[in-house]
Amino acid sequence: MMECTLDSSVPDWVIDHPETLAVFQNLGIDYCCGGKSLEFACREQGLTADAVLKSLLRSIEAHRNNDHDATTSNWTFCKFTSNRVL
Repeated sequence: MMECTLDSSVPDWVIDHPETLAVFQNLGIDYCCGGKSLEFACREQGLTADAVLKSLLRSIEAHRNNDHDATTSNWTFCKFTSNRVL
């Protein structure tokens, strides 16, 4: 997984971080064609690139936190059930 920046293409963002798709959809940014950089796509939509970048990074962080919570919950469940007959 590469580090995505303002210079990364929008499709690369979605490929590497599918959880960002909703952000692109909500902002009306074309995420599937053209390979435009995030900065260029924001400029086309009249959006502040830094604000969009922050939204995308928050989306990624929220996804990571949810994955961590799910992993922790699954581990706790497995640990709990391994001591009991189901």
